[in-house]
Amino acid sequence: MTLPTRTFACWFAALSLLLGAAGAARAQITPLKPESRKALLYTIAITDSLRVSVFGEDDLSRVSRVDARGMINLPLIGEIKVYGFTLREAEQAIADAYRDGRYLRNPQVTINVEVYAIREISVQGQVKSPQRVVLPAESTMSVLEAVTKCGGFTDTAKGTEVRVTRIGPDGKVKVFVVDVDSLIKGKNKAKSEDDSLLLLPGDIIYVPERII
Repeated sequence: MTLPTRTFACWFAALSLLLGAAGAARAQITPLKPESRKALLYTIAITDSLRVSVFGEDDLSRVSRVDARGMINLPLIGEIKVYGFTLREAEQAIADAYRDGRYLRNPQVTINVEVYAIREISVQGQVKSPQRVVLPAESTMSVLEAVTKCGGFTDTAKGTEVRVTRIGPDGKVKVFVVDVDSLIKGKNKAKSEDDSLLLLPGDIIYVPERII
């Protein structure tokens, strides 16, 4: 039994419309641009110089340096904390401040880093060359990469329990334990979230000595 010609034509047209819609939907899904990924990854540091722009409000746009308290000073809203924020989080915080203060109805804020602060971590303990390591400005560094930059482990290092101490923007201290030894041996699947930890400025890495 065959479908009537008219019925088949209608069915084929409907199928074509569905496939076309699906293709259009796929076309609208675009990967995150590299610069967008950088903006999401980067966290604002003390002494960063930030260019804050408000669309359509040139008199509110300026370059401001993050002070020791993690604040910048902007027209109308005064001091606002941005330390430890990603660029997108800081943009949102500033936009909210202008909106909540009823200065602007729908502010569109853009932040660019004019001058980067020096971003360092400290690697101590049983590595061949303990030292301070400068983090790249807008990309990440893992604990394994930091240990490698310091020449790797000594013969007596306990690489399964590398400790990372971090002081957050709120002053709270967190300690992470990373199994770097497993990562070196190619065991790519992290046993815990700590094993995939990415470093932040001010982190202190300590490699303990193995008890023989």
